[in-house]
Amino acid sequence: MVQRPDLPAGTGGRSRGPVPGQGPEPGAEPYPEPYPGPYADLSGATAGEVLGEYLSRQATEFLRSLRLHEESASRPESVSAAAEAVRLLRRSARRIGAVLQVYRPLTDTARADQLGAELAWLAGVLGRERMYEARLDRLLGALHRLSSAPSSGPGGTASTGTAASAATATASGASGGGLGAGVARAGALLERQLTLARTRAHSAALQALGSARFHAVADAVAVLASEAPLADPAASATGERALRALPPLAEQAHRRAAQAVEALPLTRARQSYNGEAFAHTLAVDGELDAAWNRVRLLVRLRRYAHEVIGQDDPALAAAGRALDRHRDAAEAAAAAAAAARTPRIAPTTAYALGVLHADQRHEVEAARFTFGRLWRPVLSVPPVAVGGTAPEGAVPDPEPVPQPVPGPVTGAERSGRGGG
Repeated sequence: MVQRPDLPAGTGGRSRGPVPGQGPEPGAEPYPEPYPGPYADLSGATAGEVLGEYLSRQATEFLRSLRLHEESASRPESVSAAAEAVRLLRRSARRIGAVLQVYRPLTDTARADQLGAELAWLAGVLGRERMYEARLDRLLGALHRLSSAPSSGPGGTASTGTAASAATATASGASGGGLGAGVARAGALLERQLTLARTRAHSAALQALGSARFHAVADAVAVLASEAPLADPAASATGERALRALPPLAEQAHRRAAQAVEALPLTRARQSYNGEAFAHTLAVDGELDAAWNRVRLLVRLRRYAHEVIGQDDPALAAAGRALDRHRDAAEAAAAAAAAARTPRIAPTTAYALGVLHADQRHEVEAARFTFGRLWRPVLSVPPVAVGGTAPEGAVPDPEPVPQPVPGPVTGAERSGRGGG
């Protein structure tokens, strides 16, 4: 990283203000006064310096995780360490790709786009094995919970407090108090199908890690650790102060996420385990799952973009976890439905898989409800500098995104949309 002449050595190109005894070059604009808040660390640094430092840090984490994986993959007793190394690899790859996408106007687009696409490929290949493992654990755990849960609440009435009781109440009405022998067969069928998928994903990951394509990606990340793919300062804003250039791009990521959330039917997710929304989601299973998954990706993009400028929102992280649970439940429900379509399975097995599918769709509705409570469409107001005026380059709050007003669900909505 190039050291600015007006910053002391060892600061990494970042400072909270001018160096005592020194000042900006003659004719340059004065430094903004330091102020507390999410953008405080950007004062005095250029956009290229801040962006390059973040990318360098993530690239270093990527290379460290790669070395940990190489050291632990060959030892059977280090399976957990190898899995953790893969998780950290994917974590760094996602952040690098997201930052290159959000701050694309400040980068060498040809190099940044190619690296981002390769990192997305790598993160996807490495994540499939763990995805199938977690899906199997989730479905088997749900089957065990459904088969062992009581079929009625106090006083002999069906309990409706959880997804398990809602699905089990339906099962007990037809089978006399439980899912019966279909549970064991359904579990065996799911384990056979998902274990096969996991084995194939493991083989694909090993093949990818040994391919020339992966080594090219690793070499590109190694270069990234010392040289970020930034655009020419003369033709871009990389030479401008970070406080002026970075927050507007981060705000654009927030606006895209807010617009995607606005398009969701959040009015149907105002109640946990909403029965009306659940009826819709069974009728058009998964119709809205793709839209919710797009929101998940945009919210994650927004969170990574704001990490660069030092802004951390715990509520947004919690909303992201709710969207992750939504994705996991939706994919688990799809796996249960696919298993139920297996030819020549026993009716009791198909019935158990149907109850399992309904249980996971209940979990989808619960995750949507949780996200609706956590999502805040407006950015936090940046603190105001002394004197009552915002520092130059600070980004004001965007206009609040209007939320849908609760109202009756029309027949067109019932036939054209899934659950909230």
